[in-house]
Amino acid sequence: MRLHQVKVEYDAEQDRLLMRVSTASSEEALLWLTRRCVMRLWPLLVSFAESEPQIAARAADPLTKRALFEFQHEKALRQASFSKAYEETDRARPLGDHPVLIARLQRRKTEDGRMVLGMLPAEGQGIFLTLDAPLLHGLMKLLQGAVEKAEWGFTLKLPSLEPPGSKEGAPTLN
Repeated sequence: MRLHQVKVEYDAEQDRLLMRVSTASSEEALLWLTRRCVMRLWPLLVSFAESEPQIAARAADPLTKRALFEFQHEKALRQASFSKAYEETDRARPLGDHPVLIARLQRRKTEDGRMVLGMLPAEGQGIFLTLDAPLLHGLMKLLQGAVEKAEWGFTLKLPSLEPPGSKEGAPTLN
């Protein structure tokens, strides 16, 4: 099934993120992402992005790798569409009408090298998303915005160009 739209929003009553994934064939999956799940999902998504051939093949040192990451992130976000609202239409829901609580994450590569993310409950069926660059980086942006609204006490940060261990304004000792 071809992906149509993804929406991630904070539900204050549940204190969870609701992820809605719709397909071009008019199906939809509803998924609950807890704080703990998001904290495990984020490093997985970052590692997916860092393993993209454009980054992994050319990144000999950490600064180059982070610069390439930022470049690829911005490029992918330009290809994604955030201006179109999630279409609120009736869709078939093969996983049920109530959101599935995601308890397990799986990662694998397809034969052609694309990343696949499995989002699964403790028992039963979940979904598998094949993540091309726009979807991967778009999902990262959606998660960042939803976590900010959730006020869970942490932020989802992208790898920065600042060298590890350095702090702005800290003096350099020789």
